[in-house]
Amino acid sequence: MNASVSIPSVLNLRPEAEQAPTSGIVDVFSYGRLKPGIIPLWVGEGDLPTPSFICEAAAQSLAKGETFYTYQRGIPELRQAIARYHEQVYRKAFDPERFFVTSGGMPAMQLAFRMLAGNGDEVLIPTPAWPNFAGAITIAGARPVPVPMAIDEKGWHLDFERLEQAITPRTRVLVINSPSNPTGWVASHDDLRAALDLARRHGLWIVADEIYSRFIHDPALTIDGRTPSFRDVMEPEDKIIFVQTFSKNWAMTGWRLGWLEAPPALGQVIENLVQYQTSGTPVFVQRAGVAAIEQGESFLADQIVRARQGREIVGRLSDTGLVELPPPSGAFYAFLKIKGAKNSKDIAFRLIDEANVGLAPGSAFGEAGEGYLRLCYLRKPEDVEEAVRRISEALPRLVA
Repeated sequence: MNASVSIPSVLNLRPEAEQAPTSGIVDVFSYGRLKPGIIPLWVGEGDLPTPSFICEAAAQSLAKGETFYTYQRGIPELRQAIARYHEQVYRKAFDPERFFVTSGGMPAMQLAFRMLAGNGDEVLIPTPAWPNFAGAITIAGARPVPVPMAIDEKGWHLDFERLEQAITPRTRVLVINSPSNPTGWVASHDDLRAALDLARRHGLWIVADEIYSRFIHDPALTIDGRTPSFRDVMEPEDKIIFVQTFSKNWAMTGWRLGWLEAPPALGQVIENLVQYQTSGTPVFVQRAGVAAIEQGESFLADQIVRARQGREIVGRLSDTGLVELPPPSGAFYAFLKIKGAKNSKDIAFRLIDEANVGLAPGSAFGEAGEGYLRLCYLRKPEDVEEAVRRISEALPRLVA
């Protein structure tokens, strides 16, 4: 999906390491991050620091000397808190044995793909898609297979005919990311049932990324303040692994704390992989996670309000006549189609130079994203207002 890193072959590295794709998001981030006055809307995080009650929980843990090795699956208190959180959100019982703490959402994803796919295997990814899916699949030795989504005036949606046609005897996994990064697409229950039926018929696993499930903007798709989930339509025997993170809901991107939800029968396998990946997540970080879940609902509610304000402001870019932007149904990204754009990475760099605004190039999210830019609008409204003003002024020059 992105160009591979150029490494001299004389080093004799494993191909899965050499072929790990370079992130087009990081390229732009690195170019503009030190520019004075930049409005940084390129990465998937808001502008608020982690709330003090979360930091204090970690500090108290450190003061108690909780700096030793710990449970590979996560401390019982956090696994129980995660189960209670799911019970509150999804209104049914959850066994704590389904949850496994990881040192971030990316390690959770890597563990999932290492269990499910390896050399010669294929993993289907509806695109445009977060580039880290392809990266995690590649370094596991498998092959990511991008399957373009369809788009119309209402926005993006899965193309099940294309998905069916992309399946081969080597296909092992289907990735479903809803709400989607970068498009803001949200799967309906009908979408989820169709994906599940496809996976059942072909014996596939599903890796479900629902980390933005609380960031829902479309009332027609809202269920008790969240998006539709595979948990609403699946049976206990269905082969689904969920990857999750604390990063988005509770402003904890730098903490590196996440979890896997998987059938308890996989517990020993996951524990073994955690042992050889990180040997467990630091206890003080996990204590912060407990505080986030148990005390963070009002903070999350404020985050959702900020996201909706940003979404409304960014929608005004359509008034320029140079931007196509179906309103995103979920998450906190606008995926802008720039009319006449042929090289989104070039435009992203020029926006840094000429407008002092940092956006992620659509090409970073696969070929289906070329011509688009991703804007993260989870920031204070005045920053989003100013970014929209600067972009609107710069666009005529950029596409001339």
